[in-house]
Amino acid sequence: MRSKYLVKELLSEITELLVPHIPRAPREAQLLLMAHLDKDELWLITHQSTEVEDTQDLFQWVKRRVKNEPFEYITNRVSFYSEEFFIKEGALIPRPETELLIDEVFKTYEDKNTNITFVEVGIGSGIISIILARHYVNARFIAVDISQDALDIAKVNIEKFGLSSRIELRLGSLLEPISEKVDYLVSNPPYIENGVSLESNLDYEPQNALFGGEVGDEIIKELLGEVLKQKIKFFTCEMGYDQQDKIRLYLENKNIHSLEFYKDYSSFDRGFTLKVEN
Repeated sequence: MRSKYLVKELLSEITELLVPHIPRAPREAQLLLMAHLDKDELWLITHQSTEVEDTQDLFQWVKRRVKNEPFEYITNRVSFYSEEFFIKEGALIPRPETELLIDEVFKTYEDKNTNITFVEVGIGSGIISIILARHYVNARFIAVDISQDALDIAKVNIEKFGLSSRIELRLGSLLEPISEKVDYLVSNPPYIENGVSLESNLDYEPQNALFGGEVGDEIIKELLGEVLKQKIKFFTCEMGYDQQDKIRLYLENKNIHSLEFYKDYSSFDRGFTLKVEN
């Protein structure tokens, strides 16, 4: 490793290091360099002969990526719903499919000026509550997570978007920390069956945000039980692709108004919105 590189030389060298390990090595080399320099793609294209110093951290990033550590944890950046958020180990990396959950909430509750109380269970990095709070400008938000690490990460993002006075963070399990009346519950809970073999990069992510129990839908059913018990009017939740029948069966003969499922970008079942009878 030299002390100085031209941009084009640096791109070439880190691409070569990534090629045996990463499918999209040239693109990831570009993205890593852009993040390291805090520059966009146009700058990278037009400054191929610009000299770059202090590359030690960049090569450390490359070593971490070679070990299949997620790109987002390395750069501490993740894009979601056309915004950039802070992320690091301790919170699940947001997936594009979770944007569909937010779209479902928008479709379900169209009054942007509502002053109802939203609760998110399992806030993770804070992305869902933040996007919703920016849309429902008069609503109250309470966000719960069992992990203090996740709450700390969410706090960084909430402060970044100036929402500290509108999104209250609470440590605890499911709805245990909530004594207020809840109007709309939102959650992307763990829903993978215990013991399922996952891709190696998922080893870096918090396992309690991935695995939902022996069957996988236990936490979803706990939340459904609380929604019915507390008569929470709306509940939008992400779920596994194979859990629709189990959720329908659980809610059979229950006092509900409607249950609608939505699909992800690959046309797999991905979540649902439950409306409860008053």
